Amino acid sequence: MANRELAYCLQSSMPLSQQVVWLFLLALPIASIAWTVTHEEVFREPRDFCARQGKTHRSLFCRKFFYLFTCEYCFSHWVTLLFLFITRFKLLYGDWRGYLVALFALVYVSNFYMGLFGHVKLEVKKDRVEIEAIEAEVEATKHPSGSHTE
Repeated sequence: MANRELAYCLQSSMPLSQQVVWLFLLALPIASIAWTVTHEEVFREPRDFCARQGKTHRSLFCRKFFYLFTCEYCFSHWVTLLFLFITRFKLLYGDWRGYLVALFALVYVSNFYMGLFGHVKLEVKKDRVEIEAIEAEVEATKHPSGSHTE
């Protein structure tokens, strides 16, 4: 009896390998949306408003609500819930537990992606600053201050 129940619990509508592929693919748009809303310039004004409200509003509930739009980890939970509603994706289990497992697995993978993206973005910014410093140094050696010929 217990083996049959276990087999039912681990059953899902798609094979495990396909579930893993979906896990890593669905985490990409979740990460993209969460990162864009919480970091990119296009949402700066609403994010600044939410940050101010999250720090100054009298109500604890409102402060926490507005904070959700400034934290990529927190916001990724809500984006993931939306994606689970749209896709009906379940992980490992074919019932409500599959949604629960999928929720936290998708949040984990999407936050891993955002961490990688943040690291890459920081490296690119560092490289740009180094290039600008080298260009300024080369320009300074070409035209030492005081020996300009016009």
